[in-house]
Amino acid sequence: MGLLLLLQVLLAAAAARAPGAQAWGKEGHYMTCKITDGFLTSEASAAVKELLPSWANGELAEVCAWADKQRFRYRWSSPLHFADTPGDCNFSYARDCHDTKGNKDVCVVGAINNYTAALEDPSSPYDRTESLMFLAHFVGDVHQPLHCGHVDDLGGNTIKLRWYRRKSNLHHVWDSDVITQAMKDFYNRDQDTMIEAIQRNITEEWSSEEKQWEACGSQTKITCAEKYAKESALLACDAYEGVEEGDTLRDEYYFRALPVVEKRIAQGGVRLAVILNQIFSGKNSRLQSM
Repeated sequence: MGLLLLLQVLLAAAAARAPGAQAWGKEGHYMTCKITDGFLTSEASAAVKELLPSWANGELAEVCAWADKQRFRYRWSSPLHFADTPGDCNFSYARDCHDTKGNKDVCVVGAINNYTAALEDPSSPYDRTESLMFLAHFVGDVHQPLHCGHVDDLGGNTIKLRWYRRKSNLHHVWDSDVITQAMKDFYNRDQDTMIEAIQRNITEEWSSEEKQWEACGSQTKITCAEKYAKESALLACDAYEGVEEGDTLRDEYYFRALPVVEKRIAQGGVRLAVILNQIFSGKNSRLQSM
């Protein structure tokens, strides 16, 4: 996918999702990009730092929630945060990645592919700093299961319920509620401590899986974003299971969701690094630079 398809995305006038809908909250995006830092090659790390805006102070994690703040400034970007499905536990690019007018690539998978292409092309007319910030955000988005949720409830946004005593909705539970609850219960309200725990799990509990996360399975595609969306669509079906409008979600649901949330943050961080390493150093893995 080249610049023509990116232009289609940027010009697409698609209906925005429900107001306030996001993927991971600020904490989830921050965690994803902090994990990415540890898997970047030296060349990719230097290139990323050079592209970051001055207000980021050299920290990729500082820009990873930026795209959520631009949805009213760049209204065309709103449908690029998700890839909802009819609810069949599967994502289909041809079926699910277009708007109501038939414009192609209008979903988070198309956005990841096109911003990757823009960063890979030195002659791209698109702002490279914004391309990096959108790409980092959207890789996080595609790993949040409810961003590949059901189209008829806007990825769980219209399923109103309670998270313990607080009013929420199913989408927000996965965006933020599980993370903030875990930070309170297990990490002394400190996101850095939670990041360290996830990093340990990558090198210990999930060490045998990490290479599978990095693998694309196809040398003809720019990214594996479609694969990531398929994973999220399948996980979304589990997230919906047993949940109805007006329910109160408590410990049973929380302890079912937390391991999934932490693993998806880890996978998003590792995979963003794979993409950035390929763009800026021609290497798929940090291990190849050692």
